[in-house]
Amino acid sequence: MNDHPAPTGAAPRRRPLRHVLARRARALTEARWFALSVFVLIIVNAALLGAETYSGLARDWRHWLHLAEHLCLAAFTVEIAVRACAHADRPRDFFRDPWNLFDLAVVACAFLPLVRENTTVLRLLRLARVLRTARFLPQLRIVIVAVARSLPGTVSFLLVGTLLLYVYAMVGWVFFGEANPGQYGSLGRAALTLFLLMTLDGLGDAVHAGLEVSRWSILYYASYVLIASFVLVNVLIGVVISSLEEARELEREHSPAPDTPSVPVPMPMPVPAQAQAPVPVPEVDLRTRIAAARRALDDLEAVLPPLLVTHPPEPPVLTPAPASAPDTAHP
Repeated sequence: MNDHPAPTGAAPRRRPLRHVLARRARALTEARWFALSVFVLIIVNAALLGAETYSGLARDWRHWLHLAEHLCLAAFTVEIAVRACAHADRPRDFFRDPWNLFDLAVVACAFLPLVRENTTVLRLLRLARVLRTARFLPQLRIVIVAVARSLPGTVSFLLVGTLLLYVYAMVGWVFFGEANPGQYGSLGRAALTLFLLMTLDGLGDAVHAGLEVSRWSILYYASYVLIASFVLVNVLIGVVISSLEEARELEREHSPAPDTPSVPVPMPMPVPAQAQAPVPVPEVDLRTRIAAARRALDDLEAVLPPLLVTHPPEPPVLTPAPASAPDTAHP
């Protein structure tokens, strides 16, 4: 125990400046109006990018469009700076968020001289800003994450599809190359024809043209449509749906829990003795309780009023009958 208390006039310890800056910047970035303002700014930037595609509008309003673009860039720079200040107390957490890295890359690349001199790259970079809307739309963010997570399964799907196209293209070139050189004259043309048939576009015309060559062509087209248009497409849909479920689980884990008002926890109600589960009683304790119950019954019987005590009826006393006198009369 400290016998020398601290003097009352001592100044409180000040928090570091970076903690104060991070707390205020975090309160600003977590505000609803801040996210809404950035979202509106992204939509305005997309509208300006679309307006530049009209030659007459871009020629007449060229100065104002460039000014608006510079204002949007300045606003995006301020936004990413505020987000960086919100992690001033924990700088590593800023770089652990992939969305922060994406925003930082999009904004920082706009200041590179090589990018600013290239109009095409600059427009593509401005187009990438539209993807930042996923940061403020949870459902869109889930879809983008699901698409990214489904890429390994999609690559496997593409490999199987490429192998299927190669096999059927070679078979089609062998059977229909001479009769239909416009569609099966080479391996590339046959693969392109089969790729379009995967969407079932022009399948009727291809089947009729194949029947003119051989009746077995119906087996060729039927097997290809069943495998390519139904089996493979369903496999791809299954991969995307599985990735979508995983993305939802990740979003649920990383999303902060909503603030719920503190509700007092009610005290548990006492459970009556009759409702409690029976506890096994040892044999010695059971005998002791039986003996105590017997003594209690004896004591109770002793203090009861006499009228209330019932005695069993006494058995009747049997007295022997008197012996009869001997007959003294003589004949």
